[in-house]
Amino acid sequence: MHRVQILRKNSSTVVLLLILAMCVPLFAQLRPGQARFGQFESNKKYTGTSNNRIDTLVMAALRKQDIESANLCSDEVFIRRVYLDVNGSLPEPQEVRSFLKDRRPRKRAALINALLKRDEFADYWSLKWCDLLRVKAEFPINLWPNAVQAYHRWIHDCLRENMPYDQFVRKLLTSSGSNFRVPQVNFYRAIQGQEPSAIAGAVALTFMGVRLEKWPEARRSGMEAFFSRVAYKTTAEWKEEIVCLDPAPADPLKAVFPDGVTVQIQPGEDPRAVFADWLVTPDNPWFARNIANRIWAWLLGRGIIHEPDDIRPDNPAVHPQLLTHLEKELVKADYDLRHIYRLILNSRTYQQSSIPRSDHPDAGALFAYYPVRRLDAEVLVDALCWISGTRESYSSAIPEPFTFIPEENRSIKLADGSITSQFLEMFGRPARDTGLESERNNDPTDAQRLHLLNSTHIQSKLERSQRLNRLIKTAKGNRRTLISMIYLNILSRYPTQTEVAAAEGYFQTKGTSTRQTTNDLVWALINTKEFLYRH
Repeated sequence: MHRVQILRKNSSTVVLLLILAMCVPLFAQLRPGQARFGQFESNKKYTGTSNNRIDTLVMAALRKQDIESANLCSDEVFIRRVYLDVNGSLPEPQEVRSFLKDRRPRKRAALINALLKRDEFADYWSLKWCDLLRVKAEFPINLWPNAVQAYHRWIHDCLRENMPYDQFVRKLLTSSGSNFRVPQVNFYRAIQGQEPSAIAGAVALTFMGVRLEKWPEARRSGMEAFFSRVAYKTTAEWKEEIVCLDPAPADPLKAVFPDGVTVQIQPGEDPRAVFADWLVTPDNPWFARNIANRIWAWLLGRGIIHEPDDIRPDNPAVHPQLLTHLEKELVKADYDLRHIYRLILNSRTYQQSSIPRSDHPDAGALFAYYPVRRLDAEVLVDALCWISGTRESYSSAIPEPFTFIPEENRSIKLADGSITSQFLEMFGRPARDTGLESERNNDPTDAQRLHLLNSTHIQSKLERSQRLNRLIKTAKGNRRTLISMIYLNILSRYPTQTEVAAAEGYFQTKGTSTRQTTNDLVWALINTKEFLYRH
């Protein structure tokens, strides 16, 4: 009954939403002569990195299939897209204005470089890596709060300082010590099981993109041997555990690398270090390929090999030469992951419009346009909090003070997968139980739509918004100015004339306060696909 009453109370907002949806549907072109949503006007030129081999390889494959690639996206679309994809946040209105006024031919490349250096880069990508590495205090991972905080901080610092990827992985695989004082040993703690098969499976999935359970038993056993001497020891400290090499075995150990080469490991030698040495060599067929493919999937919605954690001979790359190119670039750059981000982000392939120019069934899989996909749960709730000037509340089975979250903390900065909220659960935040990319579910549901359109949670955020109060005050009664500022804050672009006319008409006919009408317009815009999706 309560939900029905809210819907009736805000029925005019629903009407406004429908009016705006009819004005400029997502991906629909406007009348000739107007700027086209999501793509450059025909006289614009591409201003990314010149001679980007990514585009050469992608375009060659598209031509073979007679697939036409999408136009380049507009500056309005690009700034919103790259902020969300790199830093997990919306751009400030002033940043949008400055970027749109900038006439430098390489302004997109300059923006990419700036975003890769910001603290938010480490904040957002720590979230991704914590998903992958299963950073979670409670069942079934059971790292416990002290270890979670230490592990998250270590991951964050590695990303902020741009630690070379081979060093990052080597530290995760070979470190020993207390999981409270040597944070990276939590890699071995954050696995469902301490037996060699469980450890080897996690290593293969995370750093090789391979699902070990699909291998023949003999091949699995050969790799499992490298982790057969990992030992765990408790201490007097609550929930602390020492991860180390078992000192008891005195005999040589026979193990087999995934490429079939057999090795005999001498007593006193750490089998984990032997495996790590093999894994991070430049000519390893799995290591650089896996992370290059993952980064591509993170930025473009699907891997060159898809799924990105299911690399196997019968699941080939759609652009084999492209994946090889990215592998070589990573090795040549001494495993600098930011170099791969920079290459991809500066490519025309990434900067394409999300409006396809081909109806070929393989156009999406071959990256002929930018893929539309819903914002991650954490990014979406942070955007809603930023727009409304409010904060989110979290809950956990873990008692305080371990779950205390500062009021200014963003959801993308949550260290612990056990700390959650109803919104995060509803919008597909991963449980961090397996390390699989598929744990995150960004598919829209009816419950999500109802929550955004018809919940006291969203209504309360808008009614308490100090940001909206400031916008109304700044506009000084000028409706067009207010409407433009609302669009800049929510959609990172100026409204079209059609949208301004629709919103102004609503302001004129609605017999309520400017604040209430503003709330209605904002509520309508946050329910549009243009806000809810990366595009």
